Amino acid sequence: MEDLPITLSRCNVFTNGELDTERPIPVVPKSHDGVLNEKQLVDYKDRRVRFLSWLLKVGKHPEKAEGYSPYTVYSTAYRTARFDLWLWEQKNEYTYPPQSDDAAAYMDWLAFSDQSQVMKGKAQEGLQHLSKWLHHEYGYDEWEFEYTFDGSGGNHQPQDFLTREERRAIRQAALNEGNIPAYDSLTAEERNGWKLYISNALGKPYDEVTREDWNEVNGWEITSLVWTSLDAGLRPNEVRNARTEWVDTRNGVLRIPKDESSKNEGNWTVSLTERTATALSRWLDEREQYKRYEDTDTLWLTSHGNPHGSSSLRRLLHRLCDQAGIETANRKMSWYTIRHSVGTYMTKERDLAAAKAQLRHKNPMTTMKYDQVPVEDRRNALDRMG
Repeated sequence: MEDLPITLSRCNVFTNGELDTERPIPVVPKSHDGVLNEKQLVDYKDRRVRFLSWLLKVGKHPEKAEGYSPYTVYSTAYRTARFDLWLWEQKNEYTYPPQSDDAAAYMDWLAFSDQSQVMKGKAQEGLQHLSKWLHHEYGYDEWEFEYTFDGSGGNHQPQDFLTREERRAIRQAALNEGNIPAYDSLTAEERNGWKLYISNALGKPYDEVTREDWNEVNGWEITSLVWTSLDAGLRPNEVRNARTEWVDTRNGVLRIPKDESSKNEGNWTVSLTERTATALSRWLDEREQYKRYEDTDTLWLTSHGNPHGSSSLRRLLHRLCDQAGIETANRKMSWYTIRHSVGTYMTKERDLAAAKAQLRHKNPMTTMKYDQVPVEDRRNALDRMG
């Protein structure tokens, strides 16, 4: 291994002079010595120079071309390098850039490590900087974490969750989402396929289906996605990875196999309500009519034929909140908000064991964060206390 701490200004990454800093910012720290071969080191160093120089020049506010301070970038360099090394040890191979699954696994590992809450919070902050760069430079979805660490020393807690009333409102809003293709937008061949689908959906003979019947049938794609997430607390990665073979509508469950689950921690059988099982059954029938699903067993895709990511799911949730009249200001509303509502109320209605199974937690300590009384129940208790 060659010289390891490298000052960014010596890497010719600046076009308007050199950075005046007393301490070198480590592109490849000494902890990585002997870990990478020559080709891997060249690749890793190149990516790291791009990442760290981006932070220095524009990372804080890209729209204003305002960067972070050298001290912040120095700290981020070490924290993200520790994450990289941890990831290679877990996978027993070099890989870069990391993916959202990798970041989530690291956060889970940190949660139950002996590091202080401050250290955990700073490590999460470093990964957020890395995610920000990957999003702006490569179009990656920004990473979302199941819980956050309080860098000031508090405990890690799940982020915001939906109340019971909000869950019902989101479920209703999702029921109103989605239309099948308009009659006039279809070719004759496509129209025949949809005519058969409408015939089955309405329980009407094929030959009796008319143009007007197109207005009587709604699409089930978004409804099934949202309702399944409300039941199963699907992580964004699980929405993306979901396959048609996961669905068992006869028994009202999802069967998530080990090699496709978000965290690769085992085979899970997840309960669904009858309403959700019906929505999924309808969606599987409807799904056969869309060309974008012809060569894939992916359960849900965006309208552009891409797998859903954190950003598209966040936009969907905010749209449903707007339709349902749910205020999102001053709340961290991501797809995990749905998952946290499942954990919170499953724990309240049953117990931690039921929440652990439904949310697919390997470590029971992960589920413990849901062992808290919702704010509305605390308010009711205060009313009763007088």
